[in-house]
Amino acid sequence: MGKKRITTIVKIQLPAGAATPAPPVGTALGPHGVQTMEFCKQYNAATENQRGSVIPVEISIFEDRSFTFVLKTPPTPVLLRQAAGIEKGATSPGKESPGTISDAQLSDIAQVKMPDLNANDLESARKQVAGTARSMGISVK
Repeated sequence: MGKKRITTIVKIQLPAGAATPAPPVGTALGPHGVQTMEFCKQYNAATENQRGSVIPVEISIFEDRSFTFVLKTPPTPVLLRQAAGIEKGATSPGKESPGTISDAQLSDIAQVKMPDLNANDLESARKQVAGTARSMGISVK
């Protein structure tokens, strides 16, 4: 028996421990013949301890309609908003600053994001996170 061939890879962002077969899960997986309820059960079990945050997932769907999935780190803007304690970023970055984060918080976020960033070291990861913060209007002190 050879390896199963991947037919497609689907990427979606879902709330941790709270995925339901309703959209966006159903609309993303339905056309590929994947059992959405089965995926939701496995995803919710895997992310139960991270409730309250958004966890992106990359689902590999095989020819026989089976699947595997890989959990990613939460999106950088979500982590920045949590650290700054704000609801959303600035509508016009540069003119307004909805919040600030400390240098230590920036390092913590870069550390969390490190596996998913194309950065060789922590310093370049910090620069990427700082750039996202700047585009959201969040200043780093």
